[in-house]
This record gives sequence, structure tokens and C-alpha cells, in this order.
Amino acid sequence: MTFKNPVHRGGPSRSRFDQFAEYASNFTSSPLFFLFCLLLVGFFAAAHIAHLPSELLLLAGESMTAVTLLLLALLKNAEMRAEHAIQRKLDAIAGALLEAHRDEGSQAFEDLRHAIRMEEET
Repeated sequence: MTFKNPVHRGGPSRSRFDQFAEYASNFTSSPLFFLFCLLLVGFFAAAHIAHLPSELLLLAGESMTAVTLLLLALLKNAEMRAEHAIQRKLDAIAGALLEAHRDEGSQAFEDLRHAIRMEEET
């Protein structure tokens, strides 16, 4: 187990978890998942209104908690991969600007040169 950023874990290809996180992210943004969550919340509300036994109330509440925790892990993975992709694009743009203006020794040129890969230092 490693605590590296998801994009630095498995080399150039995505791991099974990254692929699963991508599929899950696509599914959780679908109307079908919204309907599932709506039914889960409806079951939770109906269980309270109907004064069902505590076991069913716990089942409804724990089901919602489990879905929330799974979504948190999957969405964080997708967020980190997207953030890394944006940073790589910005670094490529900055590199192209540096190549285009390599002969200039201005302060803006130096600031841009030092800003490339800054996120890895912080």
C-alpha cells in the first residue's frame, strides 16, 4: 500500500482501482444513481414515519453512511487525477512559453520558470 497520488502509483497505465473509480464516477453522475439515492432516502424517511423496528432504522442509516463513504473515496480519487492532469497541461503551456521566449531574462520569465512543477514542492 502506498500513499502516493493516484497518478503516480502504477506507471503510465491506470490501476484497476483507478478504472473502477472512473466507472463509478460515471455511474454516480447518472439519473439511475440519483434514483437509487432517492429510494434510499425515501426508505429511511418511511422507516421513521412508520415507526419500524430499530434494526430497520439502523439498516437504512448505515446503508446511507456506507454509500457516502464509498463515494468520498471514489470522488477524491477522481479529483486528484483531474487535478494532476490540469497541472500537467499548465506545465506544458508554461514550458511552451519559456521555449518561445528563451532569450529574455526578465523577471516574468524567471517567475514562470520557477513555477513549473511548483505543486510537487509544496
